Amino acid sequence: MNIINHFKTITYHKLLVMKYCFKVGLYKQGLLHDLSKYSFIEFSAGIKYYRGYVSPNGVQKTVEGYSSAWLHHKGRNRHHFEYWIDYGSNEADGLMGMKMPINYVVEMFIDRVCASKNYLKENYTDKSSLDYYENRKHYYVLHNDVRKLLETLLNKLANEGEDKTFTYIKNDILKNTKS
Repeated sequence: MNIINHFKTITYHKLLVMKYCFKVGLYKQGLLHDLSKYSFIEFSAGIKYYRGYVSPNGVQKTVEGYSSAWLHHKGRNRHHFEYWIDYGSNEADGLMGMKMPINYVVEMFIDRVCASKNYLKENYTDKSSLDYYENRKHYYVLHNDVRKLLETLLNKLANEGEDKTFTYIKNDILKNTKS
C-alpha cells in the first residue's frame, strides 16, 4: 500500500508545484520539478519510510542516521538551498550559502508552500510555510540575499495571501529575469 500512497503523495506535490510555477511563468521548472523523486534511490526510500504526514527522507535520516534519498535529491534539484552550499572564495569562510538564481528561490518558495499543503491538508493556512521556516531558520545555511527574498515571500503569503503573493512574484520579482 505504501507504493501507491507514496506515488500519490509525490505526484500530487509535483502537480501542485507545477500549477504554481506555471502561474508565475516558470514553465520549464514546473515541468521538471522533483523528477528525481521517481528514481530508484529516492522512490524506494519513499516507499519504505512513507508515513503520509511527513517527508520519508526525515524518517530515513532518523532510522539510518542519514538519508541517501535526500542526499541524492538535494544534489540534483537546484530549488533546494542545500544544493547551493559550497566553500567560500576565502578558505577561512568555510561552508556557506551561495547566491541562488532568483527563479530557483521562487521555486523553493513554491515547493515549501506545496509541501505544507500536501502534508498539512485541511490544517494548512497561508502562515504554515512561514511557521515551518521560522522553526528551522537558525540552522539554514543561506546566502543573505536568498534569505531576504525567501522571508519576504513567506511573510507576504502569511500577511497578504496567495493571490497578491503570486502576482507580486510574477510582476515584480520575475519580470526582468530569464528562467
